[in-house]
Amino acid sequence: MKILIKNGRVVDPGTGLDETLDILVVDGRVADLKSALDIVVDRTIDASRLVVAPGFIDLHVHLREPGYEAKETIASGGRAAARGGFTSVCCMPNTKPVNDRRAVTESILAEARRSSPVNVFPIASITKGQRGKEVTDMSGLTAAGAVAFSDDGRPVMNSLVMRRALEQAKTISALIIDHAEDLNLTARGIMHEGEASRRFGIPGIPAAAEEIMVARDICLAEMLGTRIHIAHLSVRGAARAVTAARARGVRVTCEVTPHHLILTDARLQIPDPAYKMNPPLRSQEDVDALLAAVKGGAVDVIATDHAPHTREEKDQGLEKAPFGIVGLETAVSLLLDRLVHRSVIPLARFIELVSVNPARLLGLKNKGRIAVGADADLTVLNLHKEITIDKAEFVSLGRNTPFHGWRLKGVPVMTIVGGKVVYPFPDSPAGSAKT
Repeated sequence: MKILIKNGRVVDPGTGLDETLDILVVDGRVADLKSALDIVVDRTIDASRLVVAPGFIDLHVHLREPGYEAKETIASGGRAAARGGFTSVCCMPNTKPVNDRRAVTESILAEARRSSPVNVFPIASITKGQRGKEVTDMSGLTAAGAVAFSDDGRPVMNSLVMRRALEQAKTISALIIDHAEDLNLTARGIMHEGEASRRFGIPGIPAAAEEIMVARDICLAEMLGTRIHIAHLSVRGAARAVTAARARGVRVTCEVTPHHLILTDARLQIPDPAYKMNPPLRSQEDVDALLAAVKGGAVDVIATDHAPHTREEKDQGLEKAPFGIVGLETAVSLLLDRLVHRSVIPLARFIELVSVNPARLLGLKNKGRIAVGADADLTVLNLHKEITIDKAEFVSLGRNTPFHGWRLKGVPVMTIVGGKVVYPFPDSPAGSAKT
């Protein structure tokens, strides 16, 4: 199968590329990349006035399958990713059963090959059953297809267990993704401990709960000479700790989410479960610190922490509703509108955060770049198209978003995975139309 993508603005921060080019795709890989290619192909795609970027990779997604298919499935989550411009997603292990052994990893991959239009990379559990006591067989899980390890949602509270996990990960060059939260401090907390929580009389989650665990795990990584990745950074103290550690050579990387860059706890004028997530929405000072870290280079990745729940669960009210919001179908437009179009960061830096760096951290050598021989995973953007977020249109099973009704500028218009156009969906009128 030969596809020719014509006249697109090709932006690849990994190589410094930013120019109008044609891309020839043959059998799922980039075969040529130059101006004015003239060749007979099976399909030509006109990308005039559009941006063609290396396929976006979401490093932090909850697909819920196996065990919680009412919230999301690999198939529905994969379609949501494709619609949102993501060619690959990395799914967290807090499923039922937990992804803590080879059979679970292999079953996730088998289902992804069967039903997902995008690449699915399983993240396995650091500890057996995510109980924080005994480290999993990381070598065996890596051989089965796990790309990283995390106990996301259930932090590894025991420092000795985390040390053993980091030591084992070092022997196989695996990445530990750290959910940094001191559960003794968060206790019954529901939202950020601050003015809003005091006004509502709702138990708060202090910034120190994250800062303490980030500091602990930076200390362990520094002592062992291994790397660690901090998930969903949300507070200025943790951002300062990461920045300082990197300056002295510690192999620490981190991610932030769109909602922690855009929203604050001041949004909660009434206790609304649409705004309930963990880490919680923080103060404006925290948001400013995160944005500075994104601009300054201390943040490596923006990931969605896509966490779908059923309507019934979220309708229980702020105190009883589970933590989490969906993000796969909103993230790109939110970031283009609020960061790129408002000149917080340039387009190339945005693409670096959602494509180049996730591929680098996971060692995905043929992804996150546009070059001859690389996988033809591509995200096509219309920077000028305006949309209104409508949760009723989501293909994710989750509708739990605080961004319903937001008007945004910039949208993914095509997602290509392995040389195949997976969005617009082939079964939709737009997907079946001749391009």
